[in-house]
Amino acid sequence: MNQEDLGDLLAKAQEMQTKLAGLQQELARRTVSAQAGGGMVTAVVSGDLRVQELNVEPGLIADGDREMLQDLVAAAINAALAAAQRMVQEEMQKAAGLAGLAGIPGMGGPGAGSA
Repeated sequence: MNQEDLGDLLAKAQEMQTKLAGLQQELARRTVSAQAGGGMVTAVVSGDLRVQELNVEPGLIADGDREMLQDLVAAAINAALAAAQRMVQEEMQKAAGLAGLAGIPGMGGPGAGSA
């Protein structure tokens, strides 16, 4: 890899880093939700994996079944976190694909090793 290729590679890496930082900020503003107990508990989680909301149907609290409430809350939060992680992973994979890293000399794929 010559000096020019290395410079191009570093420029592309810096551009990708900037784009990924912007994507992370965008994902932090997005939310996903998941339910448990047939909708009795709903958790809303952001793309930076923070619980934003937790909604519990009032009748569930009135029933006083603490153990069931705890199980449903945990299930809803875990499902929402899993959905948020999938969303982040999909968006990061799209971003990496759009970056065209395979076409950079020395990184594999078309154009690899050509100088």
